[in-house]
Amino acid sequence: MHRVEELKSIIRILPISSSGILLIAASSHLPSFVIQQARTMDRHLSHSFQISPASMSIFSVLTMMTGVIVYERLFVPFIRRFTKNPSAITCIQRMAIGFVINTIATLVSAPVEIKRKAVAEKYHLLDSPSATIPISVFWLVPQYCLHGLADVFMSVGLFEFLYDQSPESMRSSATALYCIVIALGSYAGTFVVTLVHKYSGSKERNWLPDRNLNRGRLEYYYLLVSGIQVLNLVYFGICIWCYTYKPLEEIAEVSMEKDLELEQANSKVSCVNSKDGGDAE
Repeated sequence: MHRVEELKSIIRILPISSSGILLIAASSHLPSFVIQQARTMDRHLSHSFQISPASMSIFSVLTMMTGVIVYERLFVPFIRRFTKNPSAITCIQRMAIGFVINTIATLVSAPVEIKRKAVAEKYHLLDSPSATIPISVFWLVPQYCLHGLADVFMSVGLFEFLYDQSPESMRSSATALYCIVIALGSYAGTFVVTLVHKYSGSKERNWLPDRNLNRGRLEYYYLLVSGIQVLNLVYFGICIWCYTYKPLEEIAEVSMEKDLELEQANSKVSCVNSKDGGDAE
């Protein structure tokens, strides 16, 4: 019966865990389309030095690293005064904030792409995919930072949720489940891109063309992904409404089992010591 209850606990957290798949899928364009955008933009930091397109991901990493520190040192102590919760907000609330920020990040990507193509049209560069459009690559920084900030809330919150709500004997399985969510999210992102590329129009008006991104409709893809994330947020809300938290009694039972095991171990050690003492006499 104990093993059955543990299995039920794992099954119970699957719907909420699955909501993270589309968030990973929505962020999958960062190492692909955003790099293609950056390749066509002005990347000079000085007259003789320019950054590589792939190096733009450093802004997402720096935001995540800085965000975790700010969250723990400033956000948690401040919000704790109002919520009276030791962790400031629950892991479910943290995930919800991450969903909202990631949706905003994808929405921000659309007007940036519209701006990039408008500048390309102004300088008659729409049919020159290898030309450098006179617009700074730092227009892409806000979406990188927002995606990094979303990971501070969503990715960390999801890991905390899996670790906290899974049975103690199956927490390694919960960690594996987190990795599976990331893998499925990457596959889902590839699947969405494949469908959009196949059904969004002819080669001349395809949203995601093979060669010339300037003639594509990448902003439509960003808006589509944003809409999918809104639906995913609704699904997440339904999962929360139907979810039942792991009861406190279960946690208390685990603590009692630990105390009992520790007491038994101590008694065995005492018996061994007393026996050794008797033999020595």
